[in-house]
Amino acid sequence: MIGVVIPAHNEEKYIAACLLSILVAAKHPQLAGCQVSVVVVMDDCSDDTALLVEAHGVEAIAVSFQNVGKARAKGAEELLRAGAQWLAFTDADTVVPPDWLARQIEFMADAVCGTVEVDNWAEHGEQVRSQYLEHYQFIENHRHIHGANLGLSATAYRRAGGFQPLVAHEDVHLVADLERISARIVWTATNPVLTSARKDFKCRGGFGEFLANLGTVSGSAAL
Repeated sequence: MIGVVIPAHNEEKYIAACLLSILVAAKHPQLAGCQVSVVVVMDDCSDDTALLVEAHGVEAIAVSFQNVGKARAKGAEELLRAGAQWLAFTDADTVVPPDWLARQIEFMADAVCGTVEVDNWAEHGEQVRSQYLEHYQFIENHRHIHGANLGLSATAYRRAGGFQPLVAHEDVHLVADLERISARIVWTATNPVLTSARKDFKCRGGFGEFLANLGTVSGSAAL
């Protein structure tokens, strides 16, 4: 069984496209009919996210953490309890490719760290786009870490201690813990996801804020 976790905080604008892409990925022929369970962890949602999740026949868990680390961990706990042997994580404003899950499993690794591509740069302009593309590595053995494109075995997740209750960089800390236990991590650019460059980002310190800071002195230095 493969489990997919999506944290969401008022994501009615994006969640439908995200879920549709995951449901397509769940039916990839290379998975040979493997069961795929998807869980949306609705963290303090007050919009129509729940209605959209229900309309797509996907399980939803309502929490009030306002903490992405806790939300990812909650989803993981539910899926592990249900018997998931592989956990895949993405974000509600992200669209995954049809072979996303199949590629993760194919590597036969403890964990797979994938890359992200931006869907539209219109809100940021050419300067930010150029800054990002100049430094981002769309290559194998990159060292980018994104909660929007991360997969790992249930065994590795448990051994590493899972996601810490952090409001940002929970993915970075989990990968550091995976390295600490000498997990076999594949860093690949062959299964990129498409994520939003929106300015109304939900997670402080996350990818959206990173893009917003690009072009400034501090943002350029952070690269």
